[in-house]
Amino acid sequence: KTAEIEKLAVAKGLGAAIVPNFSIGMVALTKAAKVAASIMTKAEIVEMHHDTKLDAPSGTALRLKEELKTVLGYDMPIHSVRLPGLVAHHEVLLGAPGQLLTIRHDTLDRQAFVPGILLVTRKIRAVKGLIIGLEPFLET
Repeated sequence: KTAEIEKLAVAKGLGAAIVPNFSIGMVALTKAAKVAASIMTKAEIVEMHHDTKLDAPSGTALRLKEELKTVLGYDMPIHSVRLPGLVAHHEVLLGAPGQLLTIRHDTLDRQAFVPGILLVTRKIRAVKGLIIGLEPFLET
């Protein structure tokens, strides 16, 4: 599907984006987790969402897994939780002998997605082709 979207966008001279999570804080979590993964030995992901979320694991967790795999070289488990009272929460647990590092991002209100959505809508017109993730929009 991604290749199809890319092909259509290029053919039409348009920009397209697949953004699993519009929270700028998730960009920070991903960057921090990649740095930590380069020096820790094992990692697992825990993602928690409201009980009406249909997909498990979330697209954000799957994207995070892809990003960490580029550093670690292996697939790590994703643990999914669906409970009332949650919005969106992601943790990366990184272990090494005798220690555990936890990096966590909590979305407490959907308002957290607005800055990322506005950023993409403002910058997508200058894009030709497909961009995946929010991070490239923060860099331009």
